[in-house]
Amino acid sequence: RGRLRIHCAFLRSPLGLLRLGQLLLGAAFWVTVAAHKYEGAAHFALFAAVLVWLLTLALFGLSLLGRWALVPWLGSRWLLTNLVHDLVLGVGLYAAATGIMGYKAGRKSYCNLPGYSQRCLYGAYLSASVCGGITASLYLFSGLYCLSRRCRDERDII
Repeated sequence: RGRLRIHCAFLRSPLGLLRLGQLLLGAAFWVTVAAHKYEGAAHFALFAAVLVWLLTLALFGLSLLGRWALVPWLGSRWLLTNLVHDLVLGVGLYAAATGIMGYKAGRKSYCNLPGYSQRCLYGAYLSASVCGGITASLYLFSGLYCLSRRCRDERDII
């Protein structure tokens, strides 16, 4: 339990850079959804995005500070924890949220016609869907990175 310091090697690693992208695009997804009127299945999409974003923030913070050993049971399996988080939660929930927002964008596609006078949510739903798709692919890349390290019998994330 020494001093807290930033683990620069993690920040420069592929996983660190992917985590930064996941946090930025994930925040763009849920802020876009939350800033506009949403109903129905968009509640689940927002819940999924915020849940995965908060868990990613926790993984990023612990990895950046090099303090994953302090997490009971998961700290000794940190690479596996990151792998499961990325492939199961990240890809799974963001793919579902992207599908929901894409479906809702398709249902609102009529409102971007010239002369439509009501408030149009098509742009918000479409941009959330694009952000969600890119974020899901970033989770897939980081999951594959962790999987490749695991297959080479490496035990650390960097």
